[in-house]
Amino acid sequence: MGRDNLLNIHSVIPLSRVNGPGKRLVVFFQGCARRCPGCFNPATHPFKPVHLYSPQGLYKEFLLPDIEGITVSGGEPFSQTGGLLHLLRLCKESLGLTTVVYTGFLYEELKKGSLSGSTLKYIDVLIDGRFEEDKKEPTLLARGSTNQRFFFFNSLYQQNDFIMPAKVEIIIGKDGIIKETGFSKTNFNLN
Repeated sequence: MGRDNLLNIHSVIPLSRVNGPGKRLVVFFQGCARRCPGCFNPATHPFKPVHLYSPQGLYKEFLLPDIEGITVSGGEPFSQTGGLLHLLRLCKESLGLTTVVYTGFLYEELKKGSLSGSTLKYIDVLIDGRFEEDKKEPTLLARGSTNQRFFFFNSLYQQNDFIMPAKVEIIIGKDGIIKETGFSKTNFNLN
């Protein structure tokens, strides 16, 4: 596998219930040129090596039993399109996982690129669009801002499946490090 198919990963959450439907492996890519003001993950913006994995190495180290799918976020996953394509293909074809990808690009932009267009066929749900701080999502819907759109490429999921039981999870790792995931900077209303 060439270096362009290695993934530069910021962090991985082996089990989450707020980053998409069911039990999910969540992979945060490193590097994002969009740098949306108010982004929940600004540490993922720099294009610097953090943790390099092959797609196979990633799932061998982090995949737990009974995981329904993988959620890919960032940073910007489509900044590493070659590695993203290999990861999603492996997850769909070899592991039978569902795939959810968050991107700051618009769907229409992704369709124009040959490699990113090829990647779309391995995505079950795409959530597109930049995070806009003045349009924070006010509900338990799993997106950062209301301008972000859901694209369902098959019948596995629908928008109601993205209403999460909570907006945030607190995770204590085996190493004792506490991580927060979800959409905590979002002001939401439970009513």
